[in-house]
Amino acid sequence: MADQDSGPILKLSGVSKQFGAVTALDNIDMEVRKGEVVALVGDNGAGKSTLVKILAGVHAKTSGTIHFQDREVEIGTPGRALELGIATVFQDLALCENLDVVANLFLGQELGPWRLNEVEMEVRAWTLLEELAARIPSVREPIASLSGGQRQTVAIARSLLLDPQIIMLDEPTAALGVAQTAEVLNLIERVRDRGHGVILISHNMEDVRAVADRIVVLRLGQNNGVFGPDATQEELVSAITGASDNSVSRRAKARSAAAEPKEGVAT
Repeated sequence: MADQDSGPILKLSGVSKQFGAVTALDNIDMEVRKGEVVALVGDNGAGKSTLVKILAGVHAKTSGTIHFQDREVEIGTPGRALELGIATVFQDLALCENLDVVANLFLGQELGPWRLNEVEMEVRAWTLLEELAARIPSVREPIASLSGGQRQTVAIARSLLLDPQIIMLDEPTAALGVAQTAEVLNLIERVRDRGHGVILISHNMEDVRAVADRIVVLRLGQNNGVFGPDATQEELVSAITGASDNSVSRRAKARSAAAEPKEGVAT
């Protein structure tokens, strides 16, 4: 859980982004603390991807401020984001299926200036995966032979090699089965327990409520509420859609009415 006595690692104040005449983000505020999972949710077009790309250094913000570890920063490039300590695992994972786990973990940051230090890379790979309690059969297993959950684990583990302060996960459980989803959610909790701040982007409200400490809702490029993990499905859907009357709310009301004792009936 987050240390409430310490200030946020990351703080966004009034961040906006315009693409010509189109306003993708308008005056966004958000905070992430050490050892905290902040879920970022919203409908398609709400601005989630734009916000993630600003923090990843892909897009430059139009206005507003970003404070990282109590100082104002500009994140102009993906390299600058990594230097600051912000790592991103995008939905496509960017893994090389023909290479093994070790090669993917150290891709672009191999050990050994003249000759690859395969032994040290393998030891570090095993150590990291064991700390995460990852279910990987072998670090020499080709990525192509791993399940979706195991691939997500490798992608997250790779982001941890540089020991970032913030890790952003873009739809990490998309297209995964029940068992694989549970495996990834357990991994997210272990990453949080290591003291990293986690930004989780997801459309699955059950996954969000399972691991998030706070849930930030975006709607039409603007903040539309911050909720705790005990928020109901009805509250979240209402904030995401902007409508209090929807199928989820009607179903909740019907269940509530059915549960109420009828007049004249003993309980």
